Amino acid sequence: MLSKIKQAREIALAKRAQITKGGSDRYVVGLDVGTEFVKALIARINGNKLEIVGSGRAHQQLSDMQAGAVADIGGVVANCSKALTEAEEQAGISVRTAVLGIAGELVKGTTSTVKCTRKQPDVDIDVDEMEYIVGLVQERASDIAKKNLSLELGGKIPEVRLVNSALVSITIDGYPVTNPIGFKGRDVVIQLYTAFAPMIHIAALERVAAELDLDLLAVAAEPFAVARSVIGDDPNASMSAVLMDVGGGTTDIAIINDGGVQGTKMFGIGGRAFTKAIERELGVDFDLAEEYKLQVGTAALPQAKAGDIEEALDKTADVWISGVELALSEFTQLDTIPHKILLCGGGASLENLHHVMNETNWYREVAFTKKPSFAFITPDQIVGITDKSGKVNDHTYVTAMGLLRVGLDTLSQSEDISKGISIKDKFDKLLRV
Repeated sequence: MLSKIKQAREIALAKRAQITKGGSDRYVVGLDVGTEFVKALIARINGNKLEIVGSGRAHQQLSDMQAGAVADIGGVVANCSKALTEAEEQAGISVRTAVLGIAGELVKGTTSTVKCTRKQPDVDIDVDEMEYIVGLVQERASDIAKKNLSLELGGKIPEVRLVNSALVSITIDGYPVTNPIGFKGRDVVIQLYTAFAPMIHIAALERVAAELDLDLLAVAAEPFAVARSVIGDDPNASMSAVLMDVGGGTTDIAIINDGGVQGTKMFGIGGRAFTKAIERELGVDFDLAEEYKLQVGTAALPQAKAGDIEEALDKTADVWISGVELALSEFTQLDTIPHKILLCGGGASLENLHHVMNETNWYREVAFTKKPSFAFITPDQIVGITDKSGKVNDHTYVTAMGLLRVGLDTLSQSEDISKGISIKDKFDKLLRV
């Protein structure tokens, strides 16, 4: 089996090597390594915009990924290579600079608040002092992430790495500011979103990138990447919404409030859970159960089995919505939850999810001000990214587009920040790891 994977990878790498490499420094790859599919998007960098010029996708085997995490490095590498080769052949260029996404229940994204009392309140705040305060917040967030993971891992203290950060708010003596530089004051309170992931998961993705001969620009928490894709760079953005990425193995949730990422949560129920429910209910193998799931709502679904299939899907949808309710209830730092819910990911296409979201009263136990509304995130809603390939046409590509956005953010860190951009934007750029 391993020899076949290696052979397939070598053939794909040979094909990639034949593709023109000129000007590859103006391109970036977003590689969404999902539980069910790998999606690769190649984008041309045009100033602060991105133009998608190539796309590819490959199906993952059942044993390749588990709940959003890499379980078989060789299998994942082979699938990524297929997706990359397809995208590169369409784009007509081989690209090495890549951003990979990371998901799963052990990826912890939270917003931390730290209050710093300054010894010299009459001295102006400068950049060095703010960077020191940010470091304190990140250190505290790391300790919290380790503690939470330790509880989930039975007391083991894992090694973690910061994967993403973004500034949420700054106040000085209770006064909110967007640019603290030059202000005087005693008490500085900073809110910072941070996402941490276990090193074992990050190391697996780094190995995948190395096997694919890619220069890994960043590893991004996927719900954060989705949030970045819909927020963009508008300093006056005031969007508030709940973002749900329903993948094959996990559901990833991000909340943005007044244009800032408030936090992310993930739980291990995605599209495969629905397939496995059919598998158990009907006593069929996984592949046939997946076929039945995709046939729901079409004439192809065997009518004799339709009732049992729908019952299995409805039961799983009830469990899924309970997971959503629990995840949203953990955003205790928010007085209310935005009632606008935006969906993406392949699992979000399931009609049973739409039914349980719209036809039940699950939301009454969550801090909504009114019944939430639901809509798909479409590629044309993604800020600063346009599709020139003609292939990126639905909500299943949004996560990969978000990874491209993180790539652009990361590359812009090395550029001079033009006059007029607030220090909040500057720190956002510095913190997007």
